[in-house]
Amino acid sequence: MKVLDLQCRHGHVFEGWVASEDDFQGQRERGLVQCPMCADDQIEKRLSAPRLNFGAREPSASSAAQASSATGEVVPSSPAGTTAALDAGVLPPALQAAWLHLARKIVANTEDVGSRFAQEARRMHHGEAEERAIRGQATPDEAVQLIEEGIAVMPLPLPASAKETLQ
Repeated sequence: MKVLDLQCRHGHVFEGWVASEDDFQGQRERGLVQCPMCADDQIEKRLSAPRLNFGAREPSASSAAQASSATGEVVPSSPAGTTAALDAGVLPPALQAAWLHLARKIVANTEDVGSRFAQEARRMHHGEAEERAIRGQATPDEAVQLIEEGIAVMPLPLPASAKETLQ
């Protein structure tokens, strides 16, 4: 099994586990490899160092010293170019993970009404349906009309990975 460092065209970085290079290329060509943050299927491999497991050892004193700053705070290591990526508006991995966690909570605690979102939101607003947390799709025009009617809506792009269990 190969673990690849992958990146979408929007700069989101994530891991992919594949059987081989051919397997990765085949999945990518069929659109099966998608960014868990934005569902982009334009995925590229990033340079990554292999992990060689020669046995578990305690970290050396020199590596522990490198992880501490002058104030004694632990500073996580980061790949080269992270600062440039942050400057370009790319979310750091911890923030990406927090966003995915929040997106999964939203999915778990809302009812997906699909393309009936605008109609269902109106029915709830007018007391014709039970009030509950819903999510779904609405056109930009429908969203504007809902807001003009005093119905609170918020566009929230949810990645496909938030709607299913990752394996």
